[in-house]
Amino acid sequence: MLDHAGESYFARTTEAQRQAAQQERDAVVLAANRLREEGLPTPVVSVGSTPTAHAAADLSGITEVRAGNYVFFDLVMAGIGVCDIDDLALSVVVTVIGHRLDKGWILTDGGWMATSRDRGTAVQQVDQGYGLVTDLAGRVISDLVMTGASQEHGVLSLRPGSARHLPDLAIGSRVRILPNHACATAAQHREYHVVDGQSSLAVQAVWPRHNGW
Repeated sequence: MLDHAGESYFARTTEAQRQAAQQERDAVVLAANRLREEGLPTPVVSVGSTPTAHAAADLSGITEVRAGNYVFFDLVMAGIGVCDIDDLALSVVVTVIGHRLDKGWILTDGGWMATSRDRGTAVQQVDQGYGLVTDLAGRVISDLVMTGASQEHGVLSLRPGSARHLPDLAIGSRVRILPNHACATAAQHREYHVVDGQSSLAVQAVWPRHNGW
């Protein structure tokens, strides 16, 4: 049997996440034991959610933890304090293809087909649009957010209320988009290009993805 502790995405403190993890474990183990009492074999007892996977203190009775974006993290996880922005390991590289300075826009070649249309941070304290923008080394460009997305194009603009000036990103400049939901973004692509953090921008490996259901 398996579950997914989706309510943990609204647990915004370490203690709330710990309680969610314990509740998840207790409920699933109880259900598994009741099935066994009725003579139903229950060899797999599987739990999963990234917040509870990181907060769990007791996994006795659990045979599997299948947290979705456990290895990548994303902006939703950062928004509830499971990780920091610097911990995010997945991004999409996009290229600047134009400007609409009259609207305060920088246009890119990466729309929702590249980043997904997930808006998970819209219900959080800080709305990150369709994703945060960093340079190629992963350094966040202050107050620059992917605020719009068509199928093939993205719109970068300043966060509402920002007093900063739109950065001067020339056509051909490449930046990274940190996604709201790593799972949804990864599913848009056939492979991962692996780089070694800030020490090198060279691709160290290419990992294929398994797509489909």
